[in-house]
Amino acid sequence: MTVGQDLGKVGTSAKVGAALFVLWGILHIWVGAEGVHQYITGDVKNLWDMLIGGSNAPRAAFQHTPDALTAFAQRQLILNFCIDVGGYGVLGMTVAYLIWTRASWAAYFIGVFIIGIADLAFLFAMVTPGVIEMNAGTIGGPVIWFLAVLITPFGMPAIWQEAHNK
Repeated sequence: MTVGQDLGKVGTSAKVGAALFVLWGILHIWVGAEGVHQYITGDVKNLWDMLIGGSNAPRAAFQHTPDALTAFAQRQLILNFCIDVGGYGVLGMTVAYLIWTRASWAAYFIGVFIIGIADLAFLFAMVTPGVIEMNAGTIGGPVIWFLAVLITPFGMPAIWQEAHNK
């Protein structure tokens, strides 16, 4: 077996799962791009408005700091967060590519665990406590991830086949 050679046929379910990882990736790359856009064109309030709005952090009640140093630090932290989210989107695209082209179980498990850590941390630290606004975008990411994780294995070759073919 040579590097880059397919380890097994990629079934329809794996392709659907890979497409869901692509969709998840696009959603997260958009967050990164929008964060950079708000950083360049707006102020710290514009950045905060991307991350609040939930029932326990409504935009109208949120107290923005008048202190320039604190606002600067917040602006940089939120920019970093948004770029990290965009980076996870690139990871999602990579996972999708490796599943679609190589039926890679390693890529699948990266999607399960690494992307899962990112998405579930967001869900349980930001969405469910009511910090960020609950909407199709904030709930959609974890739902898309869950569906990708659930559907993909049904189109993958048997895991023993991957180990046997090495």
